[in-house]
Amino acid sequence: MPFSSGTFDGAYMIHVGMNIQDKAGVFREVSRVLKRGGRFAIFDIMLKGNAGIEFPMPWAVNPATSFVSSVEDYRQALERAGLRIVHQRGRQQFALEFMEKMRERASAGSAPILGVHILMGEQAPLMLKNVNQAIATGGLEPVELVAIAG
Repeated sequence: MPFSSGTFDGAYMIHVGMNIQDKAGVFREVSRVLKRGGRFAIFDIMLKGNAGIEFPMPWAVNPATSFVSSVEDYRQALERAGLRIVHQRGRQQFALEFMEKMRERASAGSAPILGVHILMGEQAPLMLKNVNQAIATGGLEPVELVAIAG
C-alpha cells in the first residue's frame, strides 16, 4: 500500500476476504501500516467444517474465483503478520435472522430499489439462496475478528 509504516490507528475489512487469494500479503501490509496497538477488524464469511458449498455465491460464480477460507487460516495469517487476535465471534444466527428479514421485505414488496441485487445481476436470487443455505447448514459462517498490531 502506498502509505508509510505506522500511519493508521485502525483498519477494517468487511466481506472482502472471500475475493482475496493472498490474505497473508494483505495482512502483512495492514500490519505494516498500522501504528503499534492499532486495531484491525474483519467481518467475513468463512468456511466452517468440510462441507462443500454450492456456486454461484455472492462473491464468485464458481470455485475458481472463490477464495473463502477458514477462521483458522485467517488466524494463522494474522498472527504470522504480527497481529494479535483479541476478539473472535461467529455470527451465524445474526446472518440467518438478517437474511430472513430481507426475504420478508422482498416478499412484502418493500425490497430496496438499490441493493446488492443490482451488483449481482440476474443470478442474485440463486447466489443469496446458496449463501443462506451454506450458512444455515454450517458450511459457511460469518465471523468477526479483531486483531491488534504489535
